[in-house]
Amino acid sequence: MTNLVERVGTPTSQRPSSDVIAVLERIWDCVEDISRGFERWDDPYARGPGLYFVVERDSVAGFTDPMGTNRWPVEDCASVFGEPSALLETARGVAFSCDGAVVVRDDGTIREEMVRVDQLSTAERARIDDLPYAEWMGTRHMSALETATREEVIAAITLSEEDGRVTFFTDEGFEDHQRTVGEEDES
Repeated sequence: MTNLVERVGTPTSQRPSSDVIAVLERIWDCVEDISRGFERWDDPYARGPGLYFVVERDSVAGFTDPMGTNRWPVEDCASVFGEPSALLETARGVAFSCDGAVVVRDDGTIREEMVRVDQLSTAERARIDDLPYAEWMGTRHMSALETATREEVIAAITLSEEDGRVTFFTDEGFEDHQRTVGEEDES
């Protein structure tokens, strides 16, 4: 996966358990599979799949709002640890039909309501050094970068609908996997 998983931005005594690391790895692998499985990244008229996962340590309800009627179909996949293909198939459907962040608890349970994440407040910005925004980042990625700095959040993972880039965000920054032309599914 990524080097950030091992040091998810908390003091050593509060490092994520192997269960939390398993949650992050499941999401990362799923998003990577969706990116590799889309065959039209080079088509300028095609809209690719887009995803935004927020893995919460504590509830993120204080800085999120419902994203209209967008919802994660929990009846098909209530946890990242459910039926092996359920996460992939459900995420693939959501990636093409919904907008907003999918909130996942640290035990792998997925919340039904998809959300819009509020921007950082002035006070939150003051406690953070300059965030490492990259030139390629769109709204989803800038939101994930900011969201990952919040104490309630363990990490955020995004899939860019423009180019298939998969990015892992923590309070220590981000690492990404940019698709290359001709990259194929390795499975």
